[in-house]
Amino acid sequence: MSAAIVIGGGIGGLASAALLAKQGHDVTVLEKNQLVGGRANYFEADGFRFDMGPSWYLMPDIFEHFFALLGERVEDHLDLIRLDPSYRITFRGTDQVVDMTSDLTRDVPTFERLEPGSGQALRDYLDRAEAQYQVAIDRFMYRNTNGLLDFFDVQTARQARQLHVFENMHDYISRSFTTDAVRKILEYQLVFLGSSPFNTPALYNILSHIDFNLGVFYPRGGIYSIVQALVRLGQQHGVTHRTEAPVAEILTAGRRATGVRLASGEELRADLVISNADMHHTETELLPTAARSHPERSWKRKVLAPSAFILYLGVRGRLPQLTHHNLAFGQDWRAAFADLFDRPAWPDDPSYYVCAPSRTDPTTAPADRENLFVLVPLAPSLSMTDADIARYRQRTLELVARDFDVPDLQDRIVFERSYTSRDFTADYHAYGGSALGLAHTTKQTIFRPRNVSRKLTNLYYVGAGTNPGIGMPICLISAELVLKRIIGDRSPGPLPVPAAIGDGLGG
Repeated sequence: MSAAIVIGGGIGGLASAALLAKQGHDVTVLEKNQLVGGRANYFEADGFRFDMGPSWYLMPDIFEHFFALLGERVEDHLDLIRLDPSYRITFRGTDQVVDMTSDLTRDVPTFERLEPGSGQALRDYLDRAEAQYQVAIDRFMYRNTNGLLDFFDVQTARQARQLHVFENMHDYISRSFTTDAVRKILEYQLVFLGSSPFNTPALYNILSHIDFNLGVFYPRGGIYSIVQALVRLGQQHGVTHRTEAPVAEILTAGRRATGVRLASGEELRADLVISNADMHHTETELLPTAARSHPERSWKRKVLAPSAFILYLGVRGRLPQLTHHNLAFGQDWRAAFADLFDRPAWPDDPSYYVCAPSRTDPTTAPADRENLFVLVPLAPSLSMTDADIARYRQRTLELVARDFDVPDLQDRIVFERSYTSRDFTADYHAYGGSALGLAHTTKQTIFRPRNVSRKLTNLYYVGAGTNPGIGMPICLISAELVLKRIIGDRSPGPLPVPAAIGDGLGG
């Protein structure tokens, strides 16, 4: 039995550990923090339970496939609620408030009210997005690549053109829709990828299929219940999870990683090392110079996804003005994205997000209280003094009070905690304080760092920093891609269920 060490207990690391253990490896997960989960962490205070990071359960098909690889059913581990409405949107500067439901019989009339004649255009757009999503699943998202040459065969090149890889999202959407409101509804999902519609390839129109056709869900008990399920699945197959065990160094000999040294001085040996830690941290802090595939100088050219200014609020009384997911859109879309990517600045007219899980799940807050998670995307390079935090806290609360008609919001706060780029760096070694990692620009979609080291034959990477990118379901795919690397599977799509790779995944 070969030994494998997974550095970091985020979604990708926990998923990799479970898959490798099912395959027969002796797996240990090493997590620096008190709890596993990475950015999908949680905390409790004053009777409130707050998910700290991801809050949208999307792409249920990806979760179902991953659980099936382990011989399990999602419904045996997660109690999923389909949200209705999926989310609410308010448009600043107007009196427009709309609910999106992932039900075209209701969403099409909403689009027609915002842009007469757009209903059929939406149906056509979503038909294309669904077809493109299937191409992406079958040919790209579950495919390990080794360089640009992998895209030069005729079939792959033809399919890449189908996905509009070299057209940006804003231009692609603008060919079908003309009003500012409708374009914003179809572009906001790019924030999940840490990107702008003006620099993100149009292949990500597949997010509209995910949103409108597949639906938005919530696991009862909160997003952290996903982390707990992954831990249980790993433990069923013998995974050891160690918390408060920060790794100080990846040990090497020749062209192989031989294990890790913990900050405590303890050394652990392994045949395989998989890092779910921040890619920049892994490359520039954990590896010796000669073993780095991505040295410090290469990171200066990277485009980072935004950081975030987050408020966790416990509020007295109920807030029927809110649904589970709520979005407030600023007026000048292009300027707001420029503040995030082109000319880093504190936004005066931000678009932001409010999650109110207690509207769905009363266990997240005491009786007659609401649990609010308020997130404002910010450029990761902004300075972050205590005075900045205090000033923007006030600005954010004023916006929420006005945009969602809660004029006495500040008087009703009974619990409050803020979270900023400083915390992302301290808790997760996040490069530049980014909340998500590398943005999904066209270049960083095609040339995302590979999931295997160029210098060490048995060092692999998993999570948002490598292929295929950002998001909980995408990190599950990332874990499957690492397994495919290790077992030498070069197929372009998902592993079959049951997978024909020996007894490990066949059940």
